[in-house]
Amino acid sequence: MSTTSRETREGHDMRYMGFVQMDPTKDVDPPEALMKAMEEHIAKAVAAGVFLDGGGLDGGQECTEVRLAGGKVTTTDGPYAEAKEIVGGYSVLEFRDHAEAVEEARRLVELHQQHWPGWEGSVVVRRIWDAPPPQA
Repeated sequence: MSTTSRETREGHDMRYMGFVQMDPTKDVDPPEALMKAMEEHIAKAVAAGVFLDGGGLDGGQECTEVRLAGGKVTTTDGPYAEAKEIVGGYSVLEFRDHAEAVEEARRLVELHQQHWPGWEGSVVVRRIWDAPPPQA
């Protein structure tokens, strides 16, 4: 399937990325009940043609930030003690509009609420802008 979807199946034409953010000082290992519920939810989203890619991310023990500031490129290895939230997972989804993407984010948060007592976090939804096709 093409990932530059302007001409896509079933009228879907906008890709969105969802980031699951959470407090790194709390338990970052999801319970089995949540993993099972997410597996079922993702299977339905794949069958509906909206889930394109996704996965969990480690807790930031092996991460590196490469930054340009003041004309200088620096690298900083994690984990980052000052981080208030970390990205614990991501998904790439395809919807007709932003409202559908937000509704999916709500469903993901509700799955966490139902299957991970005490979990606090968020899902941030951002549209993916397609790169222009290469010039011939």
